Amino acid sequence: MDRAKFDRDGLIPAIIQQWDTGEVLMLGWMDREALRRTLTEGRVTFWSRSRQEYWRKGDTSGHAQFVKSAALDCDADALLVRVDQVGAACHTGDRTCFDADGLAVAVGER
Repeated sequence: MDRAKFDRDGLIPAIIQQWDTGEVLMLGWMDREALRRTLTEGRVTFWSRSRQEYWRKGDTSGHAQFVKSAALDCDADALLVRVDQVGAACHTGDRTCFDADGLAVAVGER
């Protein structure tokens, strides 16, 4: 945790990935306390930039994220958290926040 490089707002982006399939589920933000809670409690905790408060994924929805591993990238300014996702990861009810109806373009298409 001491290696993590937080931005000027004291935050680090956390990419959340399903541990067994590699599916990218969502992106959230953590400050030092959210990261500490995530690593010590085994459930993902984020800092809500809009609400200015901590939120632990699944506390209200039941769609919890149980931590399997966490790793910093080579620059220590982004975090990859591999989880066992229970239910939907996205607030819209979708499995992932990265919707296939969005900007998905096949390689080579223009």
